[in-house]
Amino acid sequence: MFELYPFEKFRDTPSVQFFDITVPNSNARDLVFHDGPAISPHSAKTGDWQFYLHPRQEDNLLALSGGRTFYLVNFNWDYPFHRVRLTQNDRILRIPPGTFHRSESDPQGSLVINQAVRQAEATVQSEFRVYNSAEIPKLRRLLAAGVPPMEHGFSRRQDVIEPPMAA
Repeated sequence: MFELYPFEKFRDTPSVQFFDITVPNSNARDLVFHDGPAISPHSAKTGDWQFYLHPRQEDNLLALSGGRTFYLVNFNWDYPFHRVRLTQNDRILRIPPGTFHRSESDPQGSLVINQAVRQAEATVQSEFRVYNSAEIPKLRRLLAAGVPPMEHGFSRRQDVIEPPMAA
């Protein structure tokens, strides 16, 4: 299953925050910039969602600026469909190998660092393929069924104070 885990803040002074964001066993760093409300990978020309899936790589993602929402699908989990919110300097999202995932940035964009854990056999060609949901029957059925994703990291509706109704 995926994880959202905290990291250590060393110091928080006026205008300065200092964090230890070390991910054990990380052997690769990716920096991913979305300029505006980007989606990665983009949807197919038919409108079908596309996903990444890394067979030999674990992702460990931290939003450095802006925010990003991730959609995760893994048929080995008890509940296969999740929507996870990452906001700047909040938590690290660990996505295990074999998980379909895509992300959407906030309107102002986002910058995310991935401290990946790549197996020795991992290559750019094997790990960064794009999978079209229309071409994967089980994934296509899940998305077409309208099953809502479990949500993580979003503010709760009950936190919003509703104005009183007029009489």
